[in-house]
Amino acid sequence: MRILGIDPGLATVGYAIIDKQGNSMKALDFGCVRTAADTPLTTRLEQIFTASEQLLARWQPDVMALEQLFFNRNVTNALLVGQARGVCILAACRADCPVEEYTPLQVKQAVVGNGRAAKQQVAAMVKALLNLKDIPRPDDVADAMAVAICHAHRGNLYYKR
Repeated sequence: MRILGIDPGLATVGYAIIDKQGNSMKALDFGCVRTAADTPLTTRLEQIFTASEQLLARWQPDVMALEQLFFNRNVTNALLVGQARGVCILAACRADCPVEEYTPLQVKQAVVGNGRAAKQQVAAMVKALLNLKDIPRPDDVADAMAVAICHAHRGNLYYKR
């Protein structure tokens, strides 16, 4: 099963492509899409959408896994992240790629075994589980990898298109 993990954001969208075969997982590609704060919102959303479409076309994942938006006291920030999530989901829909969403608690539980784990613990487990030389940076990339791992552990469905 090939999984595209997404950690949505407006300034930085973390992404990771992992393959899971049996109990084995391998990172194929990972990184982030950055948009400049001085760019109009519509342009930034288009950049995220285009990058998502390109990842989906290149890797043809069986599923996109992304983190659900958690309650945020900064409503403006939450709305912006929600819009970024929306264009990622739209790209997946247009590519006929199923989307699965996980809460931060579910991701931490699946990766570390503790739903209250610190970001550093999650990143260290991502490194170990995917046999990486270094902890992925920035945090958005490690978070995208964690979401993909979460789906690999929790999403026992094999999507066929």
